[in-house]
Amino acid sequence: MSRTPKFGPAPDPALLDPMERASVDELRAVQLERLRATLRRVWDHVPHYRAKFEAAGVHPDDLKSLADLAKFPFTTKDDLRATYPFGLFAVPREQVIRLHASSGTTGKPTVVGYTRADIDTWSEVVARSIRASGGRPGMIVHVAYGYGLFTGGLGAHYGAERLGCTVVPVSGGMTERQVLLIEDLKPDIIMVTPSYMLAILDEFRRQGKDPRASSLKIGIFGAEPWTDAMRFEIEDNFDMHAVDIYGLSEVIGPGVANECVETKDGLHVWEDHFYPEIVDPQTGEVLPEGSFGELVFTTLTKEAMPVVRYRTRDLTRLLPGTARPSMRRIQKITGRSDDMLIIRGVNLFPSQIEEQILATDGLAPHYELKVTREGRLDQLTVRVEATPEAAAHEARLILAERLQHHIKSVIGVTCTVEVVDPGAIERSIGKAKRIVDLRPKG
Repeated sequence: MSRTPKFGPAPDPALLDPMERASVDELRAVQLERLRATLRRVWDHVPHYRAKFEAAGVHPDDLKSLADLAKFPFTTKDDLRATYPFGLFAVPREQVIRLHASSGTTGKPTVVGYTRADIDTWSEVVARSIRASGGRPGMIVHVAYGYGLFTGGLGAHYGAERLGCTVVPVSGGMTERQVLLIEDLKPDIIMVTPSYMLAILDEFRRQGKDPRASSLKIGIFGAEPWTDAMRFEIEDNFDMHAVDIYGLSEVIGPGVANECVETKDGLHVWEDHFYPEIVDPQTGEVLPEGSFGELVFTTLTKEAMPVVRYRTRDLTRLLPGTARPSMRRIQKITGRSDDMLIIRGVNLFPSQIEEQILATDGLAPHYELKVTREGRLDQLTVRVEATPEAAAHEARLILAERLQHHIKSVIGVTCTVEVVDPGAIERSIGKAKRIVDLRPKG
């Protein structure tokens, strides 16, 4: 497997939005103006925010510089649930032309709203993201993100149309048909979760088709953490560019940040619309640029539901811009604070296991982590598929021992490894469910 990502050409600077070409000083001036307007907007129109600001002893007029944002309180998912469904809206509900919502798997869903101007903003930042990935007007975009309350499908769809692309709104599922449409309609770009792209790869192989011979040139993958090892796996198997897109519904949806195909060195945040901070996950203290911590966003242009210092729970670093020099980058996100497992005192993210799996010949990139408890001790079992070539019982035993050794020596966690038959791990058509927590509740 190649360990060097493919790099695409930089776009003609004339294609970029004016703010992508702005200087850092110009961008900071725009951010300060828009941030003041956002704070005033929520103070005037959202009682929940006004009460939080008053409790913290701050007022929108206290923002004299961008650094002053640290004086204002955080917004968390608990705030969205406490004001469910429309309590954080800053416009009359009648001005909201669309609603999206999270899955609500841990309680009430979090509901977000958009004015017509918000939909325009969202379309623009996704179009910018597709262009940064190498997309151009006239290309065909196969959208295999789910449509509906999940923001992925419609966000990708509107952005691709805004760029001037032809959209194939396939949505998720029916993997056999996904391959048929890729073969027949010959899309240039696919937008999908990386885990479901692996399921599409499996279907290409099942049908005896060469994925490298497909028309796909660019894959724009998001909605879940994924590693560079998975990038190499996809790029090698499809002979395509694999580029990361980032977003979350509470902020706007996909299109908050995106990798540039010419560098693939982290996701440039579209900072004229979203102001990023990195904070200590425990203390909430703002950390210096380059420090590893929790990503926090304040929206700068949203009308219906602005958010102030929203804690994403995503763990990353903030780095200087490269392909878009004025726009800072976030390092590729490979874990969330709420996905972190603590196994016998060792902090563990699924992406760390994934890296060891993808580095082991004979193992497929389909796995799940089962956590159980024996007495007072947590036990981790890694279930991972063998490739068809390594499906024999004896080979699977050797692979299990090898992976168990790698996880212990590299990550420091003792676990049980079960190497199962090809196809034994349930496939996801959306975000992959990696952790099966069977520990007693309470």
